[in-house]
Amino acid sequence: MSYSTINKAAGDAALIGRVTAAAAQDGVNPPQTAAAQTIWLIAAKSDIEAAYASALAAGNPAPGDDPAVITDGMILSAFQSVWPIAPPAGAL
Repeated sequence: MSYSTINKAAGDAALIGRVTAAAAQDGVNPPQTAAAQTIWLIAAKSDIEAAYASALAAGNPAPGDDPAVITDGMILSAFQSVWPIAPPAGAL
């Protein structure tokens, strides 16, 4: 796992847009806020990071926008695994 790859994926506008779409389809409102709060956690998921890194190594110029690299199912699964974000321990 590479922090550099996670950083690139978390800043990928197309991937952020796809996470936003997943949040919207999952009924989250506003989906943009949910995407902004979860993109780093999603980019750090091992399957997402590995697929993104592999695509970059293969010369894919837009891995975050390529459903052959990161499927919609991968994004939805990753999103649902981190949303809703639990408050930190002792925050309540």
